[in-house]
Amino acid sequence: MSSFDLVAVVDWSASAAPPRQRPQADAIWLGLASASGVATSYHPSRHAAEAAIKALILQAQQAGESLLVGFDFPFGYPEGFATRLTGKSGAAAVWHWLSEAIEDGPDNRNNRFAVADAINQRFGGQGPFWGRPDSQPFSHLPSRKTIDYPALGLAERRLVEKLVPRAQPVWKLYTTGAAGGQSLMGLPMIHRLSNLPGTSVWPFAPAAPVTLAEIYPSLLAPSVTAALGPGVIKDEVQVRLLAQSLWRLGQAGQLGPLLAAPPPEARQDEGWILGAGAAETLRAAL
Repeated sequence: MSSFDLVAVVDWSASAAPPRQRPQADAIWLGLASASGVATSYHPSRHAAEAAIKALILQAQQAGESLLVGFDFPFGYPEGFATRLTGKSGAAAVWHWLSEAIEDGPDNRNNRFAVADAINQRFGGQGPFWGRPDSQPFSHLPSRKTIDYPALGLAERRLVEKLVPRAQPVWKLYTTGAAGGQSLMGLPMIHRLSNLPGTSVWPFAPAAPVTLAEIYPSLLAPSVTAALGPGVIKDEVQVRLLAQSLWRLGQAGQLGPLLAAPPPEARQDEGWILGAGAAETLRAAL
């Protein structure tokens, strides 16, 4: 597929803080673009957000509408990680493994650091994950990056993170830009959503009537910065602008090349950022 009736963009969160009903940063925002325009919604917990996303998918299917849903966390890990963790190759094996290991309560309390510590122990206790609060002193999870990735036999960065150097490595679990923490808390949801009929996860499978994809809102950084002002929440701006950009590209017939961009080696383990290398195209659509 090269265009979608609906485009949703989700700004995810790994926060363990209790949900707050008043809209704020470091929660979950969803932007939804269509021929009717673009709207945003706030979701105070991952449980609430997943329920809303699932409902959106089911509504689109019932209406016979195609839907692209982008999430701002990595969908895969550097090549070789899946096989060593699960005994099977492919990102989907990691999603399934995490769906059984991660505990995530309606109050946002979760065990992501404990899961990362257990994974590190399976890899010899010296990585690949790093980053945690000082108040959670796990013996196999360093608070700072002290890991020798070549010795561990894993790359520090995915192929797409070399093309988009501002993107943080998937192993980073804490502090600003901790994409790894968001992945640990988001990939179990990707596993569940991928089992819905008519749903595919790009680029591991071709685009379908409902397609889930990894996105990176910072590709629109200049446009987002220009739209900020007093009282404006950056997360809300990001999902609104990126949903609008991707929808417009689809209507103009320019989304197909972005969906066809990932190299073959990214289609099994690592995944890809939709729009990587095409930031100017995304911004021009606005």
